[in-house]
Amino acid sequence: MTNQIPVFFEKDEFLINQKVNFLKFECEYKIFDLEGVQVGIVRQKMSVSKKILTLFIGKAMLPFFMEIIDMEGKTLASISRPWAWWIAKVSVRDGDGNLIGHIKHVWKFLKPTFKIFDSQWQDIGEISGDWKAWNFKISATDGSNIGNITKKWAGVMKEVFTSADNYRVSINPEYAEDTNKIVLVSAAITIDMVLKESK
Repeated sequence: MTNQIPVFFEKDEFLINQKVNFLKFECEYKIFDLEGVQVGIVRQKMSVSKKILTLFIGKAMLPFFMEIIDMEGKTLASISRPWAWWIAKVSVRDGDGNLIGHIKHVWKFLKPTFKIFDSQWQDIGEISGDWKAWNFKISATDGSNIGNITKKWAGVMKEVFTSADNYRVSINPEYAEDTNKIVLVSAAITIDMVLKESK
């Protein structure tokens, strides 16, 4: 695919900072570049009925919906999951609501692994690693490295992001900037949310 993608997804480094919302059910994450400039936000949307169900039913079963939004308020991508009775399957859509990919949560060698597919369920990569240490590798189907997700910081941002609720997504600059990158980046920058909702 060579479709033009939003400028946001042309970036190769994303710093994710969870915003603490006291007394609220929805999760929210701010997205920064390496210079500490906010470039977007991940916002979960939850109906009143789901908020009530959350009090009685485990989150791993409930559906969820979140959007990646730029600083102008434009929706760049969305991630959603229907009711999950066993293995979580997540859909990824572009800013216009077109289905562009899927995320499937599997267990591989006793470690959480997320298989990433395009809209036709063609395998394009996976995210796997150590959840406790927060050290994930983003790999292509041939095993080559596409990027990493880590809580290790460098430079000026090391002093800014000191909370445990922050992580960094790095994408190989040589990876093609197409629809597949939107799917992979969307999966990577929402990995904390997907993991929490899959527990």
